[in-house]
Amino acid sequence: MGHETERTTSNGTLSRDRALRAAVRLADAAGLEAVTMRRLARELGAGAMSLYHYVTSKDDLLDGMVDRVFSEIEAPKADSDWLDALRRRSSSARDVLLEHSWALALMESRSNPGPANLRHREAMTACLRTAGFTIEMTAHATWLLDSYIYGFVLQEANLPFDGADELADHADAFVDLLPAETYPYSNETAKTLLASGYDPSTEFTFGLEAVLGALERMRRAGD
Repeated sequence: MGHETERTTSNGTLSRDRALRAAVRLADAAGLEAVTMRRLARELGAGAMSLYHYVTSKDDLLDGMVDRVFSEIEAPKADSDWLDALRRRSSSARDVLLEHSWALALMESRSNPGPANLRHREAMTACLRTAGFTIEMTAHATWLLDSYIYGFVLQEANLPFDGADELADHADAFVDLLPAETYPYSNETAKTLLASGYDPSTEFTFGLEAVLGALERMRRAGD
């Protein structure tokens, strides 16, 4: 059954793209568990059978939602320096996944990747291979970068504060949990960092540069 046919609903023209965009918005607002075919049909002002014309199953819906997320991440450009390209791609992936944090658990789980997913992976592979990485090292580098990004975003999305200002607002209570006589090193570290206006979000760049630096040394060693 083709997805290109469109039908008019009370909220406008129904299409696969419109259904996927609505599903992503619903997941952003209420979490992935809120995304059901019945609720999505209600959000779209469509009957369930009309929705199944464009999204054939819950798995098909999840595949499409993940593909939309991949389409928002900036892929490495073929004519860019590989380090700059992967810096931009990694920062873009972080921003997109913070916006769609529900997608973290799904990014690598789909057995039927969509076209945006495949194009993104092709661009990643091309970037690393043309930079001189072997096929094996390209696989290592891709796994390492994605593991770092996904792990950092997962941690960042679950922090009990949002940015340096909110951390500073809770500074006294946090330091009180670390009396110097019991936790001397932790107490010293917390006080020093908080006094300097420490912003945990800057850790992403520090870690990313450490990863990219290690990959560059490996790339040179393989020349």
